[in-house]
Amino acid sequence: MSYQRSIRKGPDKSSITSVIISSPDKTLLIVVSFLVIIGFLAIFSATAPKCFDEGGNPAQFLFKQFLCFIVGFIGLKFFTNYDYKKLADWNVVVMVSIIVALFLVDFTPLGVTVNGAKRWINLAGFQLQPSEFAKPAVVLLLASAFRKDANLFDQDKWVWAFIPILIMVGLIFHQPNLSMVILLGMTTIVMYMAAGGSLKLFLTFIGTGVAGLVIGLSTKILKPYQMQRLVTWRHPESDPLGAGYNIIQSLIAFASGGFSGVGFGSSIQKLSYLPECHTDFIFAIIAEELGFVGCVLVIGLFFTFMQRGFVIATRCPDMYGKLLAIGLTFSIVFQAFMNMSVASSFLPTTGVPLPFISYGGSSLIVSMIMVGILLNISKKRIKKIRNING
Repeated sequence: MSYQRSIRKGPDKSSITSVIISSPDKTLLIVVSFLVIIGFLAIFSATAPKCFDEGGNPAQFLFKQFLCFIVGFIGLKFFTNYDYKKLADWNVVVMVSIIVALFLVDFTPLGVTVNGAKRWINLAGFQLQPSEFAKPAVVLLLASAFRKDANLFDQDKWVWAFIPILIMVGLIFHQPNLSMVILLGMTTIVMYMAAGGSLKLFLTFIGTGVAGLVIGLSTKILKPYQMQRLVTWRHPESDPLGAGYNIIQSLIAFASGGFSGVGFGSSIQKLSYLPECHTDFIFAIIAEELGFVGCVLVIGLFFTFMQRGFVIATRCPDMYGKLLAIGLTFSIVFQAFMNMSVASSFLPTTGVPLPFISYGGSSLIVSMIMVGILLNISKKRIKKIRNING
C-alpha cells in the first residue's frame, strides 16, 4: 500500500515531482522476525537446564527477553512511523544523555561490574548497557556531519560530531569494552567513505589504527585479560583451563554439531561446559544443535539483512537517509560478524552479543529501534515525472 503526493515546481508550475511513500521493506521485516524467533528458541534451549538446576522457572530468561522484545517492538513501530529527517533535531539530546549515562556507569556506584567489566547501569532494578545506545547515536551524529560533504576538518563538524563521539569512545574504552570501540570505529570509517571521504585519509586512519594496536601491545595499554585473549587466540590449547577454555569449548560445540546438529535442546556444551552460552557464545549452541545447516541459515539471514539495508540506502532520495541506512545496517551486520567470528575462533574473544539472538535487553531494544529507522527510510521514494507541457 502506498500513496502519492505531487508537488509542482518551477515558475510555470509545469514540472511535477511525485513523492511516493510506500510500505516498509517487507523482506527486512521478515528477516528480523526470523532472527528474533531463532533467538527466543536458542535462549530457551541454552538457559532451561541452568534454571532447572537452580529450581527456577525454565523459561525465566526467555520471559525477560520477551519483555525486552515488547519494548523494542514499540520502539520499532514508533520509529517506523517517525520521519527519519526529524532525527537530526534530537542529536544534542541523544548525545548528552548517552555521555551522562556512560559517565554514571564508569564513575558512580550505579555502574554494575560483571566479569571484570563495568558496562551496565542499574536503574530501579533494571540494568541497561549505555554503550549499546551509543551505536545509533554515533550513526546519527555522523549522518548529520556528512550529509553535505565528508570534510573532516570543518570546525563545526569537529565540535558537534567528532568531539562527542571521541568522548563516548573514551568512556566506553574505560569500562573496558574494546569490542564496542572497534565497532564504533569501523562504523565511522564506513560512513566516512560512503559520504565520499578521501581514500588517502582513509588509509591514514588504517595506518594509525595498526600503529595504535602495535603501541598498545608493546606498551601494555591494553588490559591484562585483553592481552591474554590475543596471546591465546591462535593457540587456545596453551591454556586450556584458563584463557583458552571458552574458545575450546565453543569449538567442541561446532565439531559436535556436524552437518545437521544434535537436535534442538540436545546440546551438551550448554550443561556448564560453555560459559556465557546464552550471550556471547550463543552461536556455538546453535551450531551444536542445528549444525552447519543452522549456521548457514543464521549467516544467510544476516547477509539478507545487509543486502536489504544497502538497497534501502541506494533508493533513499537524500544523503542523510542514505548515510543513516548504511551506518545502521553496517553496525548491526558487523556486530553479528564479530560475534560469529569469535565463536568460531576466526577473531580473538570479545564480549559482543549476536544482534536479535543473544540474551540481553539493551542489545535487543537498540537493534529493534535501529530496524525501525531503517524501515522508515525504506518508505521514502521520489519519482521524477516529465514536464506536463512536453
